[in-house]
Formats: sequence, structure tokens, C-alpha cells
Amino acid sequence: MPRTLVIVESPAKARTIGKFLGRSYQVKASMGHVIDLPRSQIGIDVEKNFRPKYITIRGKGKIIKDLKDAVKKVERVYLATDPDREGEAISWHLTQALNLDPSAPCRIEFNEITKKAVVDSIKHPRGIDYNRVNAQQARRILDRLVGYKLSPLLWSKVKRGLSAGRVQSVAVRLICDREKEIEDFKQEEYWTITGTFLAGGQEAGAKRGDGRRKAGAEEETAFQAKLAKIDGEKAVIPDETTARKLEKEIKAGMSYAVSAVTKRKRLRHPAPPFITSTLQQEASRKLGFSAKKTMALAQQLYEGLEIGKEGSVGLITYMRTDSLRVSTEAQKEAGEVITSLFGREFLPAAPPVYKTKVAGAQEAHEAIRPTSTARRPESVKPYLTRDQFRLYELIWNRFLASQMRPAVLELMTIEITGGRFLFRASGSRVEFSGFLILYQEGVDEEKNEEETALPEVKKEAALSLLDVRGEQHFTQPPPRYTEAMLVRALEEKGIGRPSTYAPIIDTILRRHYVLLEKKRFFPTELGRVVVDLLKEYFTEIIDPDFTAGMEEKLDLIAAGRADWVEVIQGFYQPFAKDLAEAEENIERVKLADEVSDVKCERCGRQMVYKTGRYGRFLACPGYPECRNIKPLLVEVGVACPQCGNKVVERRTKKGRKFYGCSNYPKCTFVSWYRPVEKSCPECGAFCVLKTSKSRGEEIVCSQGCGFKEPAKKGAEG
Repeated sequence: MPRTLVIVESPAKARTIGKFLGRSYQVKASMGHVIDLPRSQIGIDVEKNFRPKYITIRGKGKIIKDLKDAVKKVERVYLATDPDREGEAISWHLTQALNLDPSAPCRIEFNEITKKAVVDSIKHPRGIDYNRVNAQQARRILDRLVGYKLSPLLWSKVKRGLSAGRVQSVAVRLICDREKEIEDFKQEEYWTITGTFLAGGQEAGAKRGDGRRKAGAEEETAFQAKLAKIDGEKAVIPDETTARKLEKEIKAGMSYAVSAVTKRKRLRHPAPPFITSTLQQEASRKLGFSAKKTMALAQQLYEGLEIGKEGSVGLITYMRTDSLRVSTEAQKEAGEVITSLFGREFLPAAPPVYKTKVAGAQEAHEAIRPTSTARRPESVKPYLTRDQFRLYELIWNRFLASQMRPAVLELMTIEITGGRFLFRASGSRVEFSGFLILYQEGVDEEKNEEETALPEVKKEAALSLLDVRGEQHFTQPPPRYTEAMLVRALEEKGIGRPSTYAPIIDTILRRHYVLLEKKRFFPTELGRVVVDLLKEYFTEIIDPDFTAGMEEKLDLIAAGRADWVEVIQGFYQPFAKDLAEAEENIERVKLADEVSDVKCERCGRQMVYKTGRYGRFLACPGYPECRNIKPLLVEVGVACPQCGNKVVERRTKKGRKFYGCSNYPKCTFVSWYRPVEKSCPECGAFCVLKTSKSRGEEIVCSQGCGFKEPAKKGAEG
């Protein structure tokens, strides 16, 4: 008979932990929270120090009864919920539901699900940490007060069914503010001039003859340089007239020579191992995963998967963390793997130490890393789904690279003078690849500068001008947020914590305050109206600095340095005053429907765009007299390969985009990838547009015959 009961949240976690413990242990799952605030009412007694009213979650009665029966049959109970504030709150609620003493040594925690970590945690049980519980409880109560007090106001003043969130509203504001910046941006024209030079001066020019370059050494020594200065001042070229005039002057037979050659070495250090925010950002950039998908997959890797003869194994450490700490044992193992795979020269003299920049980070946690670096991605690939493998490989590569030596780059700058002009060329070459042999961090925005090697030239060496070319540019507005960029902005501004980034994004999308199109966030009219209303009447709630300050107060509660009731009281008193003024002063807001160019075939009115559970659709404005609605069909400009009608974008019930024939259901053509007009030259099938992380956009055969070619920049089908 088992003498000890261990309670975790999920069956997967229970299976993995159960494998490490002997017959004297029984491991059961609570299936997440068992107690929470009621959904049908606010559940907070404002008059009695914000006392929460907790109830058993509907459907959890049978689970609690099963756990109670198990408790009666054992000598001790350990609560092994996740090692964060929410996990602490779940354990506290379990002590209440199961009549356990919360001050007794009943709580164990570990940052990775390995035998050593689990066994060590059992040796060091503790009581419930009420500071963590109070911090989590305070967050829950704050969010409940805002949501249940503001939402009815939005229902009555804007639109029925709306809801407002304390942190989500700030995220929507960031997106709305960025859109306003883009709308207000005044584009300005400017030009750059690039010269192509050849080492060797007049001799090279003589060899060049009629201006056509020959293959060989001359081809290798040609390089480009940008016009940097005119008469010693920064080159400013506002328009085409100025650019063409300068081009003629630059070509007008003057001689050019190298006036300066500068070389220097620079160390390029690896990125630190992942924390929650950087994992979500990099998975978005490199794998195209949403924050929600990333965290769901990471949860599976953490809780444990069946890996052949090993059985259920936790593959990564805890994935909700803002700490960059790495255990000594993990660094030692990583060093051994680096040495075996790449050689000792890729191993630094001492393991690197990374310091977190996140205020209030829980340094007792570790960064996200493989539980064993020796468990290489290719060894577990047969047992994982494609997406599980891709995320594990990303985490493994990032962690191992973080423990490697920096890359050594040689940077070179060449300055070229001729008459009143100074050109500048910059380049680099990798002298020692270091961590770059394994991993390179992704970027949110493409960079125009290419790292190219420059030829070896000496100061005062004569050069020949092969070509000069002016190019028109326009200043660009700030980019709209991607998921990666939004998570980074939330982290930098101190809004939310590791466990909240994915729910924030999921919530604002579900509420239709923002749209995600071509991986960029756009505010909806509804989102703009709500943000403007909150800005006017609830300045603090919508203020990023105020929200970040509240996160710091929650951190103080968790550290035992602030009282949770006083923190909520300090928030609620001004909030209640603002709420009363808003209810009295806000007039009913009429949301104008966006009119489409589609006519209602039943009554002839111009149909309008509406937003429902599965996104936008077309509806007749004559409701209720005319109840005509139809899906919003976005044409992709390609004829259906089966019947010749138009191909349109469609979405599944879960919101995934696919492409189908506008003549459905008469024509059943569908494709997960955007069809293009080109037919496959090999087999005649229609082609589709796919995106490769390494090769960019490609046109490929839909039947997989092997044909592929690069897509033209900006190809849409």
C-alpha cells in the first residue's frame, strides 16, 4: 500500500513523476484549480477587506472526493503543483478542500521533472508560502474588480457582451497608439548614392576597357561603398534632381583613392538561455508559433512525453520563468556536449553567468533549458510531434549556444575620397564562429545591412569607379506589432508576468479588440472606442506605467514586504470614484458599421461588416426586416484549379486560415496554402506559396513532385 500521496495538476505530470517514485508513493492529478471565485457574480466583499468568496469549481466535486479518499489511506501528502504563485495558490486551495494543515511540511516544488529534482524536493518539504498565495490572490481580486465593474459599464455605454481587463486593456492601448503613430506619420523622400569600385586604379581601369568587368581577380576585388560626406558634411540627398546632379559630378573623370582603412575585432556574445518572454518571441520569429501555441507545447515538453524505453520523460525545465540562472550541473553537462560535438576550442574558460534584466524576477527558478543536454533533438525526434520537436530543438540549440564561446568578428571600414566626395564601405568576416556554428538569434525586422567581406586594400591605393547608382527611399513609420514584438514591449514596460503574456494576447483577439493579419496586429474600431473611453475616464487603468507599478506591488506582496489588502485598497478607492463619474457622464457610444461594397441580394442594401465568434462576416443593415448574412470572402486573385471560379480565404471553426472555392459547396476545392497562378512545369498541378525559415517564400508544387522556385518579393499569388 502507498504510504505517501503526491498531488500534481495534470495526468501527464503524474505519469512522469510516478515513474521516478517507488511503490510506496501514489501520484494523482487535481486537473488544475479545484477552487476559484464564482463566475456568475463578482465574489469579492468590498466592505470586508475585499474578502474573496471561493467555491468548488463546477465538475471538480468527483475529483476532490477521489483525492479525499486517497488522503485517508496514506500517512502523508505532498502537494507538487507548479513552482510559481498560481501553483502555490492551487496547493493552498487543495489544503482547504482536503482538510490538510497548510503550515505542515506538505508543499514540494521542482523546476524540472527529473528523478533527481523530484527526489530532492521530497527531502525538503515546507509549508504553504502565504506571501505567494496573497500575491496571486491580490492579482485575481484586482482583475475581478476591474472586469466585473467595468464590463457592465461598457455593456450599457458601448456594446452588449463587452468585457474589460486590467492588463489586457493596456496591451490594446499599445496597439492603438502604434496605429495612431502610423496614421500621423509624414513620409519623407531621400536618396542614397552607391559607388562600385575596383582596386588597382588606372591600371584596373585600362584592363576594364569599355566598362565591362572580366572574370578573375578583378571580379573578386570589386566592392560597393555609400556616399557618406560631401565637402566634409554628412551627405543629404533630398530628391532625384540632386541625386542625378551628384551622379554626373561623381562620374566626371576625377580620381579616387583609399583615404583610410580601419580594422578592429569584436566579440559577439551568444544570447542567454530562454525565459518565458524570449521563448515566445523566438518561437514566433523562427517557427511562426503563437504565444498560446508555444506555451501549450512547452507545457507538454515540461510535464513529460513517452520517449521509447525511457518511458515518460520531462524534456525541459519549467517554462514560466523570468530567471536566467542555470544550475552548475546543467552547465557541466552542456560543456561535455559542446566538447564532444564541436571541440574544446568552443568551450569558454569559465561557464557564462547571465543576469536577468526583469524587475522582480524569481531567481530561485532557472532559465528554460533541456533537462538533459545529452538528450539531443535527433534522439527524441521519433517520439515527438513535428511541432513538439521543433520547439524542443529550438530550446536545446539556444541553451547549448548560450554556454559556448563568443564569435570573433573582424570589422573593416574603408573610406574613399575623390574631389569633394567621401565614400564609406563597411564589412566583416567571421574569424572564429564560436556559438554561431550552432545558433543565431532571430530579429523582428529585416536589416538592410549585409555583413560582407571587403577586399584587402592599402591606404592611398588608387581605385577605379566602375559604376555609380542613386536609389530612392522613403522614411518608414514604426512597424505594427507582431506577437514577438508585443511580448517584448509588455516585458520591457513591466506589464504582466511570464504566465500572463499568452493569455493577454489570446484574450484581446477573442474579444475582437484587435485583428492579427499577416502576423501584424491591427486595432478594430471597437478596440479604438474602448481605449479612447478608458483613456478619458480611467487614466490609471489604461496607463502602462501605472500597470507596471502594480506589478511591482504584487512582487512586494510575494516577498512579504507589502500587505495585499492595503495594495488593493489603494487601487480601489480612486477606481470606484472614477467609475461613479463615468457612469454619470459617459453618453451612449454608437459604433458605426463599416460598409462593404457587397449588395444584399435580398433587399439591395449595402451589406456591412460585423464581428462574431469566428471573426468578421457580412450582414444586412436592414435587420430585423432582412436577416441576410454571409461569410466574408477575401479573394486571392487566383482562379479555382477545378472549376475556374474565384479562390477565397476561409477559416475553420478554430480560426485556422485555409483557401477554398467561392462556389462551395458545388466545388469542394480546398488548400491549406495560398494558390498562385503558376502551374507546375513538371506535372501540371497548381502551385502554392509556402514560406521556409531558411529560404523565404517559395512557389512549390501542390502535389509534392519536387518543383520549387523562389517567389518574387511581395508575391501574393
